[in-house]
Amino acid sequence: MHQHHASRSRSPCPSSSAAARPRTEDFPVDIVSDEEMALIDAALAAAAAGARPLLSAAARRAAVPLSRAACSATDGLAAGDIEDAPPRSRLARFRERRALAVTDITATEWCEKQMEFVLERGKPEKTAAMRVGSDRHAQLEQEVVERVDVAIRSAEELWAVKFMNFIVGTNQLLFEGITREIPVIGVVEGSWISGIIDEIQMATVGVSLQPMLVDTKTRSTRTVPSEAQKRNGR
Repeated sequence: MHQHHASRSRSPCPSSSAAARPRTEDFPVDIVSDEEMALIDAALAAAAAGARPLLSAAARRAAVPLSRAACSATDGLAAGDIEDAPPRSRLARFRERRALAVTDITATEWCEKQMEFVLERGKPEKTAAMRVGSDRHAQLEQEVVERVDVAIRSAEELWAVKFMNFIVGTNQLLFEGITREIPVIGVVEGSWISGIIDEIQMATVGVSLQPMLVDTKTRSTRTVPSEAQKRNGR
């Protein structure tokens, strides 16, 4: 007998329309420049060709603790003391049975030591500002999708709900031009990575449609994010 877990699935909100959507000009918007997009495109092309991605020095440093290959405590050892075993990487210790999250990578790029504390000692309690940010993301999602409760009885059903949310979000993007909080998963350099995209809009460029990713950042003060925070978000 499996224990029932409450989860949520999503369906397009019947009342959502272009007229009902919030006006983006009411909020500060930071646009990624063509030069930055060219660097991102070059990195993707290099990865697709099997070459090393064109990462910044900061990104390369951030990737080292997470991308180091997992090793067994006894691999490559002759008969001897277990103390001679190489230490297991954090990737093997903390993400061996689950996918890496995009947040794992951005949090490591932001502060490796802070990420180490989170892995070793657990996440800190949510602050009032963090709760306000979570509530704001939920409000934005409810503007375009309607959530429904689903009883989860197994791991397979949990993944089924995630894939269904992805399918619903993709259809909404194609037919309505916008979706929010859409789950994604893929393989990057041999590692499974999962994440949730805040918002995707299907922008019209000439006679073609191109997806535009929107990353929502809430602030405790009426100021735009710092350059370091913008870099981390990009």
